Amino acid sequence: MSERIYDVIVIGGGPAGLAAACAAWDEGARQILIVERDKALGGILNQCIHNGFGLHYFKEELTGPEYAGRFMELLGKTGVEVSLDTMVLEVTPERAVHMVSTRGGYQVRHARSIVLAMGCRERTRGAIGIPGVFTAGAAQRYVNMEGYMVGRRVVILGSGDIGLIMARRMTLEGAKVLACVEVMPYSGGLNRNIVQCLEDYGIPLYLSHTITEIRGEQRVESVVVSQVDGQRKPVAGTEMTFDCDTVLLSVGLIPENELTRQAGIEMDARTNGAIVYDDMETTIEGVFACGNVVHVHDLVDFVTTESQRAGRAAARYAREGARATRAVLALENGPGVTYTVPQRVRLEAVEKSVEVFFRVNRVCAESAILVENTGKVLARYKREHLAPGEMEHITVPRMLLEKAQGAVRICVEEELR
Repeated sequence: MSERIYDVIVIGGGPAGLAAACAAWDEGARQILIVERDKALGGILNQCIHNGFGLHYFKEELTGPEYAGRFMELLGKTGVEVSLDTMVLEVTPERAVHMVSTRGGYQVRHARSIVLAMGCRERTRGAIGIPGVFTAGAAQRYVNMEGYMVGRRVVILGSGDIGLIMARRMTLEGAKVLACVEVMPYSGGLNRNIVQCLEDYGIPLYLSHTITEIRGEQRVESVVVSQVDGQRKPVAGTEMTFDCDTVLLSVGLIPENELTRQAGIEMDARTNGAIVYDDMETTIEGVFACGNVVHVHDLVDFVTTESQRAGRAAARYAREGARATRAVLALENGPGVTYTVPQRVRLEAVEKSVEVFFRVNRVCAESAILVENTGKVLARYKREHLAPGEMEHITVPRMLLEKAQGAVRICVEEELR
């Protein structure tokens, strides 16, 4: 066992970890280590060979590997250390990182601050042992990175962005995508992906439907799809049978938070991620979190800006230690909102404003996002359309939050026509 102390240790070398490490370096931290369990940096972006990345941050359209490459170039201009093919086993409240690798064996590294950037994983149907049933992300890796075709006649369960993108990808590779089936009455993906990946290729989207039976002996041979009622229970007599050899599951993502829970960090049951302050610090002092490990993002551009905030704050903590805090505001989700990030705001640390990310829990037409406190509306933001599949964010000025007494609620008010 060897020991060494760093200013900042970043766990995860995907887009969140890369952005956090570069920002920490720019903020003045010089002893920085990225720990990544894969054999290369870049995370999930390495298998996302489609375009659509970088429109917000770089103001141009990039593929996933190109976006990751931009940050790897920035990282190469710093003195940040990288430990690849290394699994982190434990993070302690004292900011010790226990890890293991084939090259270095078991090691313990100590840090003045830590950034958790482990990303997220796909929800599955349990321990699936049926040939022909894949998560959409697994199929994406097989096709885009390993060069294997997973099937020729495909049905996709769920309408998350990865599933929508794989509908297009499988079609381009010569497969026939028969249908995308979604149990909710709305899609779980971005509207642009519904248009570009389904509608442009004539792939039907069945809302309020689900797969009720998978048939086959040695592998998938067909599936039965049924309509569901308001309680998401199958409606008898609505069955449709699709002859297919492959089922892709795109049923949501879960933040990868085993290390977070093990460390004793307070979690948010709504996001399945850590509760964080406005600078992305968790409830353990000096431990920060960012990206999909906090809440699942739609756009990597937003992961980048959030992670840069976490990296800068981690570097400041390593240099200055904890800040004295008196006023802490809780941010809560009101009617129409599923969650907010951050969940807490330390007003003394806010310079001009706080950016709040959230998701709505239903599809809304022309609406107003309200920032409320003790029954009073502090701010109102107009929106033409809101949907659960698209993350929203607002910027709340500090001067408004200073007027608040107690918790601040983020609500949605759909305007009557």
